[in-house]
Amino acid sequence: MRLGVNLGYWGAGVDRDNLAVAREADRLGYSVCWAAEAYGSDAPTVLSWVAAQTERIDIGSAIMQIPARTPTMTAMTAATLDSLSGGRFRLGLGVSGPQVSEGWYGVKFDRPLARTREYVDIVRQAMRRERVAHQGEHWTLPLPGGPGKPLKLTVHPVRERVPLYIAAIGPKNLELAGEIADGWLGIFFAPEHADQSLDRIRAGRRRAGLDLDGFDVVPTVPIVVDDDPERAADAVRAYTALYVGGMGSREKNFYNALACRMGYEREAATIQELYLARRPQEAAAAVPRSLVEATALVGDRERIAERMRAYADSGVTTLTLAPMAADLDGRLAALRVGVEALELAGLG
Repeated sequence: MRLGVNLGYWGAGVDRDNLAVAREADRLGYSVCWAAEAYGSDAPTVLSWVAAQTERIDIGSAIMQIPARTPTMTAMTAATLDSLSGGRFRLGLGVSGPQVSEGWYGVKFDRPLARTREYVDIVRQAMRRERVAHQGEHWTLPLPGGPGKPLKLTVHPVRERVPLYIAAIGPKNLELAGEIADGWLGIFFAPEHADQSLDRIRAGRRRAGLDLDGFDVVPTVPIVVDDDPERAADAVRAYTALYVGGMGSREKNFYNALACRMGYEREAATIQELYLARRPQEAAAAVPRSLVEATALVGDRERIAERMRAYADSGVTTLTLAPMAADLDGRLAALRVGVEALELAGLG
């Protein structure tokens, strides 16, 4: 099992620290550095900056949002980043959610599975440097009856095949990821509930005539190093409450539904009620410690090593760490403990 690091969203006031985190992860031998986007910073700009100031670590989008770009624009961006970074780019894609898709991009959040399948088909075609022609429900290239003609990407990626990942939570989305992607980007992944996700991914792989060999299972997990278990859990509760309570509407919150599938129906409802009532501190306090400990690495080095073994045994191939600490020194220390714990677990 390899290690990655997730910088999250740029623009939160710790951007200089984020670059230091990426450089330290590069020095320590982490496999990949991911950056996210929602409706603030965009991932490609951040990744190009990180790539220019690191040497070995891969850079990955977690995620580039499908409603934000046409598929050919995404192929152009992926090829450019792979070329500029010397073959270190990984393309992570996701449909985002209805609030962002419709509220920020003005793109209807309808038939996300069919939209993702078409999108990936076009990206793959362009990245193979074929002349792009596609007749689908969501995209038609070139447009009929006009001057457009099938064009071929002029940028040469370093690698013949840039790895493509899909972020997915729901059962059908997970099957699609297994069928058409090279890896899966997960969140709130608990080893004890791994089969809820991986069985669906395996089903998608079977549909494509494949198995899980070579497929990259990549959950992002917060890491907090602290000898006090309750204090460690407290550092993650606000993060968990934000997603379970506030990422989406009352009617459609994918993370809330995921917590429910893990057996936290009552707690998830309480967290959401408090968060939507603009009581985020109370929502955070309502997050059970057991949920935090199931979906994050919290505690001392030995406890973190124990949980890393559980992640590896459950089928994780790249464990992406999101260091949570009050300052840069704490985040860098968490990265180092991550490497030490991996070795202690016999996985390094």
